[in-house]
Amino acid sequence: MANVHDLGYSLLFSNKVIFKQLLETFVKEPWVSEIDFENIEKLNKTFISKKHRKHESDLIYKVKLKEQTAYIVILMEFQSTVQPFMAVRVLHYMMSFYLDLINQKSKPKKLPPVFPIVLYNGKDKWTAPVEIKDLIQDHELLGDFGIQFKYFKIAENEFSAESLLKIQKVISTIFFAEVHYDIDVLLAEITSLFKKEEDRHALSLLSNWFKHLYENERITDADFEKLSQVYYNEGEFGMLVESIREEKRNLFKQGKSEEKFEIARSMLEEGLAIELIMKITKLSKAEIEQLKS
Repeated sequence: MANVHDLGYSLLFSNKVIFKQLLETFVKEPWVSEIDFENIEKLNKTFISKKHRKHESDLIYKVKLKEQTAYIVILMEFQSTVQPFMAVRVLHYMMSFYLDLINQKSKPKKLPPVFPIVLYNGKDKWTAPVEIKDLIQDHELLGDFGIQFKYFKIAENEFSAESLLKIQKVISTIFFAEVHYDIDVLLAEITSLFKKEEDRHALSLLSNWFKHLYENERITDADFEKLSQVYYNEGEFGMLVESIREEKRNLFKQGKSEEKFEIARSMLEEGLAIELIMKITKLSKAEIEQLKS
């Protein structure tokens, strides 16, 4: 099931409209309104350790915040059980990200701000501390030298069906489908989204998400047929087909890229020279150096 969500969620939140909706709807911080969402950039990098890749996925967005560069990291947690030391893992992720910036040729004079989000879609209540100090015994003994770090948690199961339906956006429909699945309510919600003229590509990705769940036997034949009929009725079938084709092409490219990295890792383990690995995989020296960590 983790792989189902990994693939589907990575596609959903790679859409800039859905990413924007996530921040504007669920991150109640004043600086969110200052982000230039028209000029955000998704980075093609990951800093999740190999051990956790089966149960986590990540997205990194480079944004402009008050004319300054900042980064938004979304760590998607797909395990059914809550990981108590998540704060340590998120902090390790951020330090890996910062070290990568430091090791680049154009070293920054100062490090940019990074906002870490943990997105959780499991059934259990999220009980893990979001502040690292709560994981350290007698943290206060060190005074100002105690580690201070906190991540932002979005647990889908903490939102009621009523609160999600009031939002009426693609992002809230995704959360509703995950936590409070009701086919009749979903049909009405998606129809309403079309009438509100929500972003068509985001709506197509939502349909593709349901298709993805259907192919992995998480939605019945009857329910998927009803969902598909909504898109037929709204005259979006042609666009939907093309959108799905485009996403498949992107997945193919992504798969090829990931395959290159796996080959490069194996070659590093065998002790082959970086120059040779670069020639075979067409990866840059910086990308290969990153695989050493």
